[in-house]
Amino acid sequence: MNEDVFNASLRGFLKKVGITSQREVEKAVREAVASGRLKGNEKLPAKVVLTIAGVNLVHDISGEIELG
Repeated sequence: MNEDVFNASLRGFLKKVGITSQREVEKAVREAVASGRLKGNEKLPAKVVLTIAGVNLVHDISGEIELG
């Protein structure tokens, strides 16, 4: 295994996950506030499940997103 290639590929994947996830969360929250489904001061439970086939990885990450 080439550690440099692996590291660069992994970092690129995680960057893509972070950027696209942030955009989707922001869009969904703004739409929910605009439609009145959210007031804008909630704390929203959040969970991400990372799976990687081939190594049988399933990793849950849970947290909270505070709106205000």
